[in-house]
Amino acid sequence: MAEIEATAYALLAEQGYENISMLKIAKAAKASNETLYNWYGDKKGLFAAMIRKNASQTLAEIEQAISRDEKPDETLRRAAHTLLTMLMSDNAIALNRAAAADPTGELGKVLNTEGRETVAPKFLPLLTEVVGQSQAQGGLQIFLSVLIGDWQIRRVIGVMDQPAPSEIDVRVEDAMTILEQLA
Repeated sequence: MAEIEATAYALLAEQGYENISMLKIAKAAKASNETLYNWYGDKKGLFAAMIRKNASQTLAEIEQAISRDEKPDETLRRAAHTLLTMLMSDNAIALNRAAAADPTGELGKVLNTEGRETVAPKFLPLLTEVVGQSQAQGGLQIFLSVLIGDWQIRRVIGVMDQPAPSEIDVRVEDAMTILEQLA
């Protein structure tokens, strides 16, 4: 599966979502087309599985950050860094481009459900500890807006390179500063 997904990411980056097929992916991965259809159903199923895997890896890292015995603001910093690093990765950007190119909107719905709707709520307990219960929900929206800003869309449209870890650190601190002002 890993080889197939790596091949799908490479073809996606080279040719775009609309220009690749399960057959192209199978040939490039030296797998049978039948195997791909059996595992994923169709091209959208393959990319949906890739989205779920990306989100689950990020969730696992966030869960690890939360499980550490450290101050809530430090945990929030660590989880935010993990999230922003994933969102700015080449693979995540390729998936966003694929979702944008899907005329049915199905891939975008999977991206939203498996991505934002699954990951964002994991931040609420941390935000509650940092800014209090009454500010947590609104604080989450503000925090994510400052954290992600326009970086994701700028990466998707190709006008921004992948940010360096130090740039991500600065963005995380900007989001933390705004959040602390809510407390």
